[in-house]
Amino acid sequence: MVPLSRAAFLLLCLCSQPASGSYPRAQNVTWKSTNFKTILTWEPKPSAEYSYTVEFSLLSGDKQRNRHCIRSSATWCDLSSSLTDIQSCYTADVLSEPPPGEPSDLIEFPHTSSPRFCPYKDTDIGKPDFKLEVSADKKKTILYVNDPLTTVFENGHQLNIRDIFSDQLQYRVTYRKNKSTGKKVYNSKTNVIELTDLDRGESYCFNVQAYIPSRSTDKQLGELSHTQCSKDDNKSIFDVYSVGVIAPAIFLILLLIGLIIAVTVICCKRRKKALKSAKEALPLRDV
Repeated sequence: MVPLSRAAFLLLCLCSQPASGSYPRAQNVTWKSTNFKTILTWEPKPSAEYSYTVEFSLLSGDKQRNRHCIRSSATWCDLSSSLTDIQSCYTADVLSEPPPGEPSDLIEFPHTSSPRFCPYKDTDIGKPDFKLEVSADKKKTILYVNDPLTTVFENGHQLNIRDIFSDQLQYRVTYRKNKSTGKKVYNSKTNVIELTDLDRGESYCFNVQAYIPSRSTDKQLGELSHTQCSKDDNKSIFDVYSVGVIAPAIFLILLLIGLIIAVTVICCKRRKKALKSAKEALPLRDV
């Protein structure tokens, strides 16, 4: 019986030690990047029995680790500051490892590799801000576009997308008449965009987005900006104010007119009555 008990004890010990296949592999390893802020994400959320470690490298380069993403319970890792060569391409591995402080005799842990990621070609470009100005003669509408900032620094200076993409960067303006669905598109190589084909006095609505023709088709256009509309100099009162505002205003005006008429009529009647009473009070003249 002793050998059997010892064998059972050894089997229990072996079962309690995590094996390479006992840690679930990460799934859906994905790069999410906007304006070069780059985050690696994956699933599922780990249990208390294991954690995740991220290793990344240039293609065919040595693997490196970000100190914030070693034996972590998170399902994301911010690699923005680690991918320093934005013109190159990277891959990453998400390793399933023991929790922090837990030893392991395993040499190789289960891991899942990411797709290839090239920051310069693959990062999304966020929505730009812009100011809208209509010339005094109403013949020209000017858009002043601000280049979105990135997470890339050079000599302590934070770079914007123009600093990185230079003359490859354009801006696409999509515009339409207010309350119309027909759209027009205009591409500009500069941040000051002048539009002269608009009807004078009409209100137009504008959206702006980065446009980089040298990229692959699905990465050429950035995120659309917020919509801005110019003023309409030819608006009727019904365009400026809603029916809920106009109707009470008309009612008040009619009520005021009615009161003025009523007061005028009453005053006239009282005046006539007073004149009549005054005449009747005068003595009759002798003939």
